[in-house]
Amino acid sequence: MTTANAAPARTTPDSAALPVFSNARRIVVKVGSSLVTNRGQGLDRAALARWASQIARLRAGGREIVLVSSGAIAEGMQRLGWHKRPSALHELQAAAAVGQMGLAQVYESCFREHGLLTSQILLTHEDLADRRRYLNARSTLVTLLGLGVIPIINENDTVTTEEIKLGDNDTLASLVTNLIEAEALVILTDQPGLFTGDPRLDPSATLLATARAGDPHLESIAGGVGSATARGGMLTKVLAAKRAARSGACTIVASGEETEVLVRLAAGEAIGTLLVPDTAPMAARKQWLADQLQVRGQVTVDAGAVRALLVEGKSLLSIGTTAVSGDFDRGELVRCIGPDGTEVARGLANYPSSEVARILGVRSGDIEARLGYVVEPELIHRDNLVVTARP
Repeated sequence: MTTANAAPARTTPDSAALPVFSNARRIVVKVGSSLVTNRGQGLDRAALARWASQIARLRAGGREIVLVSSGAIAEGMQRLGWHKRPSALHELQAAAAVGQMGLAQVYESCFREHGLLTSQILLTHEDLADRRRYLNARSTLVTLLGLGVIPIINENDTVTTEEIKLGDNDTLASLVTNLIEAEALVILTDQPGLFTGDPRLDPSATLLATARAGDPHLESIAGGVGSATARGGMLTKVLAAKRAARSGACTIVASGEETEVLVRLAAGEAIGTLLVPDTAPMAARKQWLADQLQVRGQVTVDAGAVRALLVEGKSLLSIGTTAVSGDFDRGELVRCIGPDGTEVARGLANYPSSEVARILGVRSGDIEARLGYVVEPELIHRDNLVVTARP
């Protein structure tokens, strides 16, 4: 897991970044399956009660908290007597349906002890990919927060398929962070934070106290799934921090087993790994394009187009494209891949894939001659495009 290359990630706390988190008014907290279910033994009611107590204290201090909680499938497996996570989709959905009942009941009772109301919100990628449903979800969450309610969010595993599932709750938590424009995301896990290697395999691995969200080196050192009950791993947490940074949010990856971890973090104490953004927040529509839509295909662009997108801030023209793959319609999201295979941008295509193939390398003025009509002179207009790579 370690590399010989020097890591740009720092291992000392960034004192300038800590107040950004401690002063955050709106926070998304994500807890993983291994914590919620005591590593697969069933719902850990004592742990849920501790988090409810801490969140209640943060709420009393004027903070707005959204809780993203895993655990439905793991709890369902325990209730059904299953010792191994099934691979069949319908069995996973059945386990989620059974487990979600227990998860919601325990959270409700824990928060009720502190006089707080809770709400259950189940989401899929489809909910966040559709612009209208995206805005409805945002309005609902903002309204609940304004009412002092604690929204408890999970992926809607009872109805998800490969086409609409988010895949893990680290991803979901980052999308919710962008959705409600939270200032901070806390990912609680069964590990102390992000290490320079896998501490289970490399005794010399050290904890990263702070690093830049989106640093490519972090992805290279992140490990795999940490337990049999979890779907995510450190890589999903690194990618979640990268997404959250797009709206200006910082992310902390810390152990959920730390005493009073949420209260101490909110007080400015350095715990776990702090991942800080280094770019200005994206506009809401750009966030939506970057994260909430599912990619349907891709176009390969030449070096001139890469420069036009990253440096000059221009639209993507068909003359700068060299290849197309996937089956997409007009208005669907596609990746723009540079000559070296790296994604540089993504946006909404003005033409379906079948017609993009016919106008590869063609000047805008010649599109009508090739297709018999012209919708737009650009393959992807700048207003419908978001850059995902650094200049």
